[in-house]
Amino acid sequence: QVRLVESGGGLVQPGGSLTLSCAASGFTFRLYTMNWYRQAPGKERELVATISAAGDFTNYQDSVRGRFTISRDIGKSTVYLRMSSLKPEDTAVYYCQTRVVRIEHWGQGTQVTVSS
Repeated sequence: QVRLVESGGGLVQPGGSLTLSCAASGFTFRLYTMNWYRQAPGKERELVATISAAGDFTNYQDSVRGRFTISRDIGKSTVYLRMSSLKPEDTAVYYCQTRVVRIEHWGQGTQVTVSS
């Protein structure tokens, strides 16, 4: 059974930093691309960052490129999203996602609020 559990969200001031974690289980983590999405109130869910199975390719939404870094630890079956220079518009619920055998799997999400 595929399971994704996010953690690390919270309240942070503008300009601050936060690192999200997503612990994966129930599948062979090292074989699958992992993604971080986010959904702000009243908006559609959007793709924020992607990392390839081997971790050698990453891609970012334009609005976070240069501020966010996605990484993965194969040994811990965990994917991370390091967020810096946070802005109020980064406020959202952040979700970890992967597709295993053509089935999408999502975590429960973790709230990130950027406010002074």
